[in-house]
Amino acid sequence: MKVILIKNAKIVNENKTFNGDVLIEEEIIKKISSNIIAPENCQIIDAKGKYLIPGFIDDQVHFREPGLTHKATIKTESRAAVAGGITTFIEMPNTIPQATSQELLEEKFVLAAKDSYANYSFMFGGTNDNLEELLKTNPKKVAGIKLFLGSSTGNMLIDDEAVLEKIFSSTNMIVSVHCEDEATIRKNTAEFTEKYGDDIPMKFHAAIRSEEACYISSSKAIELAKKTGARLHVFHLSTAKETELFRNDIPLEKKQITAEVCIHHLWFNDADYETKGSHIKWNPSVKTEKDRLGLWKALLDDRIDVLATDHAPHTLDEKSKNYKNAPSGGPLVQHAVIAILEKVKEGLISIEKAVEKMSHNPAKLFQIEKRGFIREGFFADLVLIDTNKPHTVSKENILYKCGWSPFEGTTFSSSISHTFVNGNLVYENGKFNENIRGKRLNFNR
Repeated sequence: MKVILIKNAKIVNENKTFNGDVLIEEEIIKKISSNIIAPENCQIIDAKGKYLIPGFIDDQVHFREPGLTHKATIKTESRAAVAGGITTFIEMPNTIPQATSQELLEEKFVLAAKDSYANYSFMFGGTNDNLEELLKTNPKKVAGIKLFLGSSTGNMLIDDEAVLEKIFSSTNMIVSVHCEDEATIRKNTAEFTEKYGDDIPMKFHAAIRSEEACYISSSKAIELAKKTGARLHVFHLSTAKETELFRNDIPLEKKQITAEVCIHHLWFNDADYETKGSHIKWNPSVKTEKDRLGLWKALLDDRIDVLATDHAPHTLDEKSKNYKNAPSGGPLVQHAVIAILEKVKEGLISIEKAVEKMSHNPAKLFQIEKRGFIREGFFADLVLIDTNKPHTVSKENILYKCGWSPFEGTTFSSSISHTFVNGNLVYENGKFNENIRGKRLNFNR
C-alpha cells in the first residue's frame, strides 16, 4: 500500500487555516491531525512553512483536442495545469469535431484517460438542432451542458430562442452559458471596421465586445432561467453591471443561478491593451478598471461563486495577426493559483476565501464526488505552496504548448512545490511523474 504523510503544513480548508499533518493511503485522505505518527514504509514530506490547499477545480478550459492540437493538447495543458496547482478541469465542447453528440463526447473521455495528468470531465455542447442528443447526457458522468449565446465556433451559436427555451425547460443538468449579444457585436464591429478597416487598434476590443453586449445576453439568459426553472451557470462575467443580476442572500447549494469570474478579468484592464495587445484579447473582453474592481467586489461578497481560467491557447503566429484576424483567448492554467495568491499577499482576498472560490465552490456547484476539500475519506487532490519562493514567468519556464503567457515578465511571490492527484505525487519542484494519469469525475446527482 502506498502511504504518504505530509507533515507540518499550514492547512487551508473550509474557512480555516491551521497547522497539521495529512496522511494519504493510496488515493484517499486517511487522517488529518496535529501530530500523526508516521506508519512504517511511509513517504514523509515536510511541509513546514508551506500552505496545503485542496487542488484548484477549473470549471472552464479549452485544451484544443481533438482537431486543434497545433495550439494545445490534453497532455500538454493538463501537465501545465498540475504544475500550476490545478488538479481537476472541466473542458469545453468547441473542439473539432465539436462534442455535440454522445459518441463524440465519449471520444474525448478516451483521450483524457490516456493523456491527462489531472482529473477531468467534459461538457456536452448544445446546438439549434441536437436537443435529442443533449437529453441523453448522463448527469452522474458528465459535468454539464455548454451553450454559446455568443462568440461561438462552427454551428454552436444558439440563436433560436424557441430552441433555447426548450433546452432550459428540458434538462435538470447545469446549463453553462457564454453570454454576449451577437447583434450588438456585429453592429459595433461594422462601425469600427468602417473607420479602421481590418487593423482596428486592439484597445477597442472592449468597445466592440461591450458592456451592453454582455448585459443584454446575460440578463436574457437569467430571465429565461427564472421562467423555466433551469439550473443556470453564467461563465466569465466581465462587467460590473452584470454582477447586479446575481444574489448573495442564500447559500450556494440553494442557488439556481450562479456565476463565474476568470483570472484575466480580475487582473487586467483595458489600459493593458497598450502593452499586452492581442495577448489579452479574450471573449468576453477585458474591460475597464471600474469593471475589474466591480468583479472583485462581487467575488468577495459572494454574488460571484467560482474562479476559473477560461484557458484557451493560440499560437504566437495566430496572435500576431491584426485585430480582426487574431483569435481571442490565452493560456492561464499554469499561473492562475499563484496570480490569486499575489492578491492574497496584497490583502485583497484572504487565502481561505481564495480556496473557497477555487476549490470548495466548484465542487459544490457541480456536485463533484469527494473532491474540492481536505476531508478524511476524500480523494487526495492536494497542493503545497511555497510563499517564500518567488519566480518570474519567462519563455524558459512556460509549459503551455503555445509557448507564451500574458504573464510573461511578471514576478510572482509564490511557487507551487508539490501537486497530488488522487494521492499520487504528480509534480514536485519542476519535475513530473510522467506515469500518473487523472480520473474521470463522478457527480452526486
